[in-house]
Amino acid sequence: MVLKLNNLYRGDCLEIMPTIPDKSIDLTVTSPPYDNLRTYNNSLEWGEHIWKPIIKELFRITKDGGVVVWVVGDATIKGSETGTSFKQALYFMECGFNLHDTMIYSSEKPPLTHNRYEQKFEYMFVFSKSKIKTFNAIMCDCKYSGNDMSARTFRHTGNETSKLHKKTPVNNKKIKGNIWEYKTGYMQSSTDISSYQHPASFPEKLANDHIISWSNQNDIVFDPFMGSGTTGKMSVLNNRKFIGIEKEENYFNIAQKRINEAIEQKQSELF
Repeated sequence: MVLKLNNLYRGDCLEIMPTIPDKSIDLTVTSPPYDNLRTYNNSLEWGEHIWKPIIKELFRITKDGGVVVWVVGDATIKGSETGTSFKQALYFMECGFNLHDTMIYSSEKPPLTHNRYEQKFEYMFVFSKSKIKTFNAIMCDCKYSGNDMSARTFRHTGNETSKLHKKTPVNNKKIKGNIWEYKTGYMQSSTDISSYQHPASFPEKLANDHIISWSNQNDIVFDPFMGSGTTGKMSVLNNRKFIGIEKEENYFNIAQKRINEAIEQKQSELF
């Protein structure tokens, strides 16, 4: 049975997503299961027969100009990474999405004993449906802010070499790069103790940064694998509307609690 509380649905996303109207979602920020690396209380079946129809549904429900952020990694089986993340990225494009950016989520992870370098990142594929409509760039400080930097580009004309640009002052700010590093671990990813009951909750700051980058206030943000509700919480705190789906009852209850607390926090700020 599918249960609905506000815009939070408990059930199978393959059953619920077809009820969402065409071109109604501005932004999806989600992290699907990683090659069955976690069983999620044995409640999950996962594979190509699942993620392909989900991606098709994402294309249908995403508005023109909307974005899907797909945070994903690969299992290593018999000494080889599966490459599932790349297969999924190519299928997004086959369904009609543009691969707007291939980003990296970098964090410190527990060391493993094997004959390869330690894994320090996951992919954050950013897909857009036609030309992207919203980009609120996160800015960072320029290392050489305030200095004059000599141009390093040269034009060659026959035996002549001339500088293409004159000295120009370096701006104070620049657009942040596409490798994002976050602190993870207990009380680092979130200050909500309940969120750590989920085995794969991503950092609140990661969800926050994507939400503010690819959507505007009052836009609709979606997560078909809601988990502990991180995307929902950060959507509420950033004045976005949220739709979330979670199959596992315990995780659904955690998400509901966190999102309701975020709603109460926003309401208290009005008084």
